Amino acid sequence: MTPTILAALHRISRGVNPVAPRPDLGVAANWLYMVTGEVADAALVRAVEKYLIATIDHGFNASTFTARVIASTGADVFSAVCGAIGAFSGPLHGGAPDRALEALDEIRSTGRDPAEWARDEIAHGRRIMCFGHAVYRTRDPRSEMLKGVALELGGATVEFAVDAEEKIVSALREAHPDRPRYANVEFYAGVVMDRCGLPREMFTPTFAVSRVVGWSANIVEQSAIRTIIRPDARYVGRPLTPATP
Repeated sequence: MTPTILAALHRISRGVNPVAPRPDLGVAANWLYMVTGEVADAALVRAVEKYLIATIDHGFNASTFTARVIASTGADVFSAVCGAIGAFSGPLHGGAPDRALEALDEIRSTGRDPAEWARDEIAHGRRIMCFGHAVYRTRDPRSEMLKGVALELGGATVEFAVDAEEKIVSALREAHPDRPRYANVEFYAGVVMDRCGLPREMFTPTFAVSRVVGWSANIVEQSAIRTIIRPDARYVGRPLTPATP
């Protein structure tokens, strides 16, 4: 249901009619078909399928944890999924794949060396999107897999992205030798989705098509526990002064 709704909304926003899913196509093939209106090549379908499988679930990330908190209150599945989507809209979680391509566009349009661009971003205290991860302190295995997918598809954007990745990682290592940052899953996710013909505004929805499966599984599991999630908080502000009568 999720990919059908998202693809329909996208096409309506473009002023064209929605495309109904075909029973003879799988999830990835139908997604590309419903978004673009054309049956995609098998290699592109397989690339999107690998991405969808790799991103179905990933521990207690922000959106999944949000879904579980809402489910723990006894709320229905739709409310929990809507909460997860809200958490997913932020640029630090689900909204990063298109920003990777924006950075590559900026580097390419100005003709700058990627390492030089990265050093300038670091010097100005700006975050380089799609590099570094809250869990991984080494290379993100999902990113490595998608890098392989991108290389199989080939193309000028892929070649530029691979070169830029290496140089940006080197610049980050120079600036922070004690905590190197590598490309996370969203860097090559954007490259792969772009190569497969998905418009950039549909990168995060594509992520959602995958992650809604993981959200739903977590929601079902949490609902069976029937215990509300209620973290403790400890005050760490200024010492409190006694109230005067």
